[in-house]
Amino acid sequence: MRVDAWEALARHDAAASRDLAAWADVVVVEWCGPAAVWYSRHKRRGSRLLVRLHRFELYAGYPSQVDIDAVDRVVCVSPHYNRLTRERTGWPQEKLVTIPNWVDDRQLDRPKVPDARHRLGMIGIAPSRKRLDLGLDVLEALRSRDPRWRLSVKSKMPWDYWWIWNKPEERAHYDAVLRRVQSGPLEDAVVFDDFGPDVASWLRRIGFVLSTSDDESFHLAPAEGMASGAVPALLPWPGADAIYERRWIHDSPEAMADAIAALAADGWEEAGEQARDRLRETFGLDTVRAAWTELVTGSAP
Repeated sequence: MRVDAWEALARHDAAASRDLAAWADVVVVEWCGPAAVWYSRHKRRGSRLLVRLHRFELYAGYPSQVDIDAVDRVVCVSPHYNRLTRERTGWPQEKLVTIPNWVDDRQLDRPKVPDARHRLGMIGIAPSRKRLDLGLDVLEALRSRDPRWRLSVKSKMPWDYWWIWNKPEERAHYDAVLRRVQSGPLEDAVVFDDFGPDVASWLRRIGFVLSTSDDESFHLAPAEGMASGAVPALLPWPGADAIYERRWIHDSPEAMADAIAALAADGWEEAGEQARDRLRETFGLDTVRAAWTELVTGSAP
């Protein structure tokens, strides 16, 4: 295996890429961006080209530049985005395959700390469509019943992303959200933890992982929480029910708070075990690796 490490989204050593394209039996391009465009136009006869597509590229216009006839399979992470890709690109269905994101279920499976059942968690809160404000609604509803509830947020901050922070509407959103955290009923109830690779140890103190986004292609955070024995709690963003079981999806922040409070009072540990078992069956490393192995070797349908 060799890696063609591009310097930036559209900057690379073309000579090195040509050598790799001539050498490889199978080329796997992560992100359907300029690299996918380039490799679709420089494919060696007899090789296989696999492209993995995410939400970002689908709405950025890159797929229209890809020579889809040169691509053997486009990998989408969810049935919903498989359908959206077909609708937006017009690519033939036989080119599209769904393989979910993988979760290192063994690495994340660690004992919970004693007070985890009263701790909510959110991983990644930028851009604003991640809807931290709705997570705060859930927290506020829970704290109105029991002051033990807390929210831990593990994320880069929006100002760490220049393409987000340059937008006035994004700044206005976070100004309102952070002012809300600094005063009123949520004061001292929200902790912001640094972005970093220590997710497994961080999840030890999390009992419920929230997904309150307006839109996601997959949203890995609830799945990672499930692997740790935390209970996922999602709002019904488009396609959520094609990835996660309906029992974890709630119609509103209020309904989510009701379900979380009920589980915390009775059945939280059992629900966490069920979530972990389900994760292993669907998104566990062994399961997803087997699907990718079939695809790379050409044995997948």
